[in-house]
Amino acid sequence: MKIHRRRFAAVLSLWALAACAGSGPVTDEGPMPPEGVPLELVAESPRQWTGVAASPGGRIFVCYPRWSEDVPVSVAEVVDGQAVPYPNEEWNGWTPRDDPSRAFCCVQSVHVDDKGRLWILDAGNPGFQGVVEGAPKLIEVDLGLDEIVGTYPFTDVVRADSYLNDVRVDTERGVAFLTDSGRPGLVVLDTVGGSSRRVLDGHASTTAEDITLTIEGQPWLRDGVTPKIHSDGIALTPDRSELFFQALTGRTLYRIPTKVLRDSTLPEKRIEQSVKRVLVGGACDGMVFDGRGTLYQSSIEENAIHSVSLTGQRELVARDARLSWPDSFAVGPDGWIYVTTAQIHLGATPAAPYRLWRFRPDAP
Repeated sequence: MKIHRRRFAAVLSLWALAACAGSGPVTDEGPMPPEGVPLELVAESPRQWTGVAASPGGRIFVCYPRWSEDVPVSVAEVVDGQAVPYPNEEWNGWTPRDDPSRAFCCVQSVHVDDKGRLWILDAGNPGFQGVVEGAPKLIEVDLGLDEIVGTYPFTDVVRADSYLNDVRVDTERGVAFLTDSGRPGLVVLDTVGGSSRRVLDGHASTTAEDITLTIEGQPWLRDGVTPKIHSDGIALTPDRSELFFQALTGRTLYRIPTKVLRDSTLPEKRIEQSVKRVLVGGACDGMVFDGRGTLYQSSIEENAIHSVSLTGQRELVARDARLSWPDSFAVGPDGWIYVTTAQIHLGATPAAPYRLWRFRPDAP
């Protein structure tokens, strides 16, 4: 399917600021003095976004999950200060009357792989009200051609309460790895043959921990308890040998060899035995590896970003009150790392806009 890049009526206005070093004044710093590397503001949005992806050429994509009924755009490219529906208006115009296999029902994340292709993960569970039949899917876009080159539906591997959350792709071996934060487990997709299977289904490593999260001084509660958000953040090492993952409602980071996940002949018990605990750190939403093998994690309880070395050493990268629920990461060109703020703990009407930041880990 050829993509036609043009502007539509549903475009969201953004404040795109990356061209101005320092990004202008942002005043809601709060009582917490910033620590670590400086943050640069790239864009602000009046709508809640979660995922971000950056191409090698510097194109920026964001996604807006359908957690309410007034989401005008699901996937957008940030162009000249506007969120332009991507790939077109039709894919972003889903209603409950439409075919969910041909439109975005509830996009949770976007990711650009090392070959420059954009992957769009549609959880297919709008408002967390249950999976819409035919909606969960992964879409592959060739950004060089601006063309959809693959659609991978998920049927048997999703449950009624599944919420496919994040994705990483091994382009050399034709495998995609996904987390399910609604029903604990991982999904392994063969992008060549199109088949998929669940692993670590209900395992302790993919299941939310029995903890209370405290964010910006307040316990994050629904009906008196912290929501149980299962396997969420996911990251693939640069050599593709290991997959790191963590439940959002949890503080334990795990890893597993990807050769174990790729082997469909292994019994589940063997897969479970291959899971290793990396460390007990902080509650994390998103994570990403840079090309040097350093893992970056959002720290939602600390308004912070931490790094984790391959030896398991955790260090502060940045702490800033404006990192209000840091959500997803993307590694862009020239050493920049991008991160969104989703402000999930503040409900539907936070005082500050949703923001997209970037930072350089090697900044003085």
